[in-house]
Amino acid sequence: MIVTGGGTGGHTYPALTAVRTLAARLTTQGRALEVLWAGKADSLESRVAAAEGIVFASVATGKIRRSKNPLKMISPANMADMSRVPLRVLQARKNISGFRPDVVLAIGGYVAVPVGVAATRLCHVPLVMHEQTVRLGLANKTLAGAATRAAVSSESTLPLLPESVRASAAVTGNPVRPEVFTGQAGKAIEALKWGGFDRRLPTVYVTGGAQGSQQINMVVRDVLPWLLGHANVIHQCGPDHVEGLREHTAHLPAPSAARYHLTGYVGAELPDVLALADVVISRSGAGTIAELTALGKAAVFIPLATSAGNEQAHNAGHLADNGAAVTLVDDVSAARLQAAVEPLLTDSTQRQAMAERARSYGRPDAAERLVDVVLSAAASG
Repeated sequence: MIVTGGGTGGHTYPALTAVRTLAARLTTQGRALEVLWAGKADSLESRVAAAEGIVFASVATGKIRRSKNPLKMISPANMADMSRVPLRVLQARKNISGFRPDVVLAIGGYVAVPVGVAATRLCHVPLVMHEQTVRLGLANKTLAGAATRAAVSSESTLPLLPESVRASAAVTGNPVRPEVFTGQAGKAIEALKWGGFDRRLPTVYVTGGAQGSQQINMVVRDVLPWLLGHANVIHQCGPDHVEGLREHTAHLPAPSAARYHLTGYVGAELPDVLALADVVISRSGAGTIAELTALGKAAVFIPLATSAGNEQAHNAGHLADNGAAVTLVDDVSAARLQAAVEPLLTDSTQRQAMAERARSYGRPDAAERLVDVVLSAAASG
């Protein structure tokens, strides 16, 4: 198999989970998997492939610079990058012809376009396109019509697909790392050395991703005195924000301060932290949505306003519209956050109902479902 795409963790890590799952499936059948990852040089996907022992081939790529004004899309930089696409397709054909895969899995990102086009148009290799978000990304919009099979994470995405591929499309969900399901709440308390944890109160996990989110940090900081009156709080704020928040929260009363665990980064203990959390306050990237729904967690989402195509707002809105989450957009203030979180902390029945609705949208077997699609497409070739 050739895997192509990347650029962000939202594309790269689901692909890695799919590769591992496919390799494990084939091993049980006495077969082996050979993988080539085609992506951008010096990128997240190149580093992930190297760490995993996957052969990597670099493909030159460009970038479509988005704008709400369609006329601004026709910029010199965009036109120059688009003019180089034929050359990139030929480069990708060379990689495909040399590797001779049974199937190509495209997981989004600009680099997936020339590889996907070369696979279908020039090399006649089956192409599986996987979309992690509710709406199709630009790369997958380009590839969808040529794909042999399309795999999507939400039923809401199906109407956005071309009719030629819609009938055979599969709602697989977004692959979630299996270790996410292994968490134990008690281990989180031990790992964090959290002596002030109050077992009588629910626990809120706040995260803005590995680097943290200044927006989330500030709005949580402003509501923190109230929040600590109702919950234990784990606040993963990003390494660059720890000192500022520590200074600001130094005045907290001792009982409240004991229930507040501030950290720059949550690493290997993340599955345990998620197991401990009753409510999560976070961004709404595709990977986060997949994990929290698979685990069945009540969540308050604060979408990243600058995400490509406003995809985070669409991801979160889909759940919020169905009572499976709360979303804060536009006016993100301490007052609105308090209003969103309060019923989830003070009413365990309401919190559990939201968690169950979230779980109904989760697909913990997404990687296995995607592997089924990949094997089906490979057999068709």
